[in-house]
Amino acid sequence: MKLLQFGAGNIGRGFIGQIFSRAGYEVVFVDVNSELITLLNERRKYTIEVRDEPPRRLLVEGVRAIHFGDTEAVVKELCECDIASTAVGVPNLPQLYPTIALGLIKRWQGGGKPLDIIICENLRNASLHFRDGLSAHLPKDFPMDSFVGLVETSIGRMIPIMPEEVRRQDPLLLYAEAYDTLIVDGRAFKNPLPQVPQIDPKENIQAYVDRKLFIHNLGHSAVAYMAYVTDPSINYIWQALELMSVRSVAKNAMWESALSLIREYPDEFDEHNQNEHINDLLRRFSNRYLGDTVYRVGRDLIRKLGREERIIGALLLDLKHGIEPNATITVLAAALLFRATDEHGRLYPNDYEFVRKWYPRGVEAILSELCGLSMDDERQRQTIERVRKLHDEFLRRL
Repeated sequence: MKLLQFGAGNIGRGFIGQIFSRAGYEVVFVDVNSELITLLNERRKYTIEVRDEPPRRLLVEGVRAIHFGDTEAVVKELCECDIASTAVGVPNLPQLYPTIALGLIKRWQGGGKPLDIIICENLRNASLHFRDGLSAHLPKDFPMDSFVGLVETSIGRMIPIMPEEVRRQDPLLLYAEAYDTLIVDGRAFKNPLPQVPQIDPKENIQAYVDRKLFIHNLGHSAVAYMAYVTDPSINYIWQALELMSVRSVAKNAMWESALSLIREYPDEFDEHNQNEHINDLLRRFSNRYLGDTVYRVGRDLIRKLGREERIIGALLLDLKHGIEPNATITVLAAALLFRATDEHGRLYPNDYEFVRKWYPRGVEAILSELCGLSMDDERQRQTIERVRKLHDEFLRRL
């Protein structure tokens, strides 16, 4: 059995590669990082340090890698693999479509079996985006519906940025938390469900994608943004959660989303299972052994302030269901002032762009043009005004 994994980064190597390898699959990574490719092919294994209680080391074996630029090799693997997966980041997905389409065409013409592609990206309606991207490169008579399974996921595992000195010593080593459940769309597979113990199929994947985005991602980002406006010197997420002012806003924002999700998906969620989920997440966020930073969790403002993303998407869902988004609005105001830097004192490139291009235009322009809120909608207009006032309060404190 063979998995073709596009992306040998944190999720590809630190999650998907691990669970498939340990289930007996050969894992072939496709990446553009020549150093990683060379090391994976030399060693055919790598280590994951599970930074949790109890700590442990996992050896991931039976792996190799090819360069994405070697189209002939990638197409060959697409024809031969049993299943494929992507974890390349949403902005990089369009680069995959032409090559994957070539592989699908050759696989189909050669009489191969249908191919399931597990989409491990933080993206709502990922299968629709992927389908549109592939279709542009496939012939009109290609049997997309029967030949390609586009499997959406909810990726919950947290993997921090590796310290530079550790990365220099072993570029393949990764830290990760113990949580390793992969929630997937059980209805999307064209082949039998892979026999991987960590896979948890769901009938209503949209509910779990939204739960991940509007509770997990929102709550995690809330900790980072509130930590920064409270004390910019706070480095780690676990440190931030020791401050009740930060913890309470994050938890309240998560509960605003939880109540909205209960109304949106009453067959999936109730107050009991949402309470368990939120408390488990707060416990995991507080894991000091993981060493997750405020910078990593909060960075990439331009993406994270998008209309379909964790804050605005949650806020709009709250408004839809009549939930007052007080904490979520507070998080949004704090996000506008987030300026955390990496270990070298540098802003993330998209955050630098936000500071340079968007922030000088003012709160209303950011919320209407970048976030997609409307001054013509009374509730959204009131939200914009509340965010502006909170932003000004936070700014005076910094």
